[in-house]
Amino acid sequence: MRIPALLALAAALILSPGAGAETIRVGVSAGPHAQIMEKVKEQARADGLDIRILEFSDYVVPNAALDSGDLEANSFQHQPYLDNQIADRRYKLVAVGQTVTFPLGLFSSKVKSLDMLPRRARIAIPNDPTNGGRALLLLAREGLIGLDPKVGLKATVLDITDNPRRLDIIELDAAQLPRSLGDVDAAAINGNYALEAGLDPIRDAIAREPANGPYANIIAVREADKDKPWVKKLVAAYHSEPVKAYIEETFKGALVPAW
Repeated sequence: MRIPALLALAAALILSPGAGAETIRVGVSAGPHAQIMEKVKEQARADGLDIRILEFSDYVVPNAALDSGDLEANSFQHQPYLDNQIADRRYKLVAVGQTVTFPLGLFSSKVKSLDMLPRRARIAIPNDPTNGGRALLLLAREGLIGLDPKVGLKATVLDITDNPRRLDIIELDAAQLPRSLGDVDAAAINGNYALEAGLDPIRDAIAREPANGPYANIIAVREADKDKPWVKKLVAAYHSEPVKAYIEETFKGALVPAW
């Protein structure tokens, strides 16, 4: 065998995940979830698990792809969102571990504080039920609106009981919210989309929900797979100290480990 062929074989052996490694496909949203999963992939490889990362640009397709068998797992959503998807679409999906929390923030390119918001300000919020409710709860927490206390996490614009500033609530796709900032007075933006758009959730947000709320993100798999050995390897890799350190050093509090 010629030297170049030997070098090529050696490189292939070094780059391969190893004999007998199991390969799984994990769906993530672009941005921080994808970045973190790259670090998880490094940790999982040492345990004989090879992760293929597939990025998605919205919140709808990853669960459909997981349910249909085009993915083995996904990592992009919090538990209330998954619960709503299961109720609406009858998915047989289950959470197997928590990942990170992205506190939702209210951002503006027009005002520097909540007090500067004008009457009849246009406020954009996510149009999916769980993140929309989350945004409304943030507005209520800051005293901008009142909500029916019975609705809990499932608040909608129909549950607004008090709107002293006559705010105009506009519902948009979550991924489009950063681009709406030039057209509205403020927008409630999920942390991952804020970071992807170059916004600093700590410095730039004029209001921000607490990090210890009910919106920890999760790893989801099909119910039939939840007890398979690769699931434990995936969760263990995510919950490893190197991944935790990477999250803390890279994002500096803009998102936080939830385990």
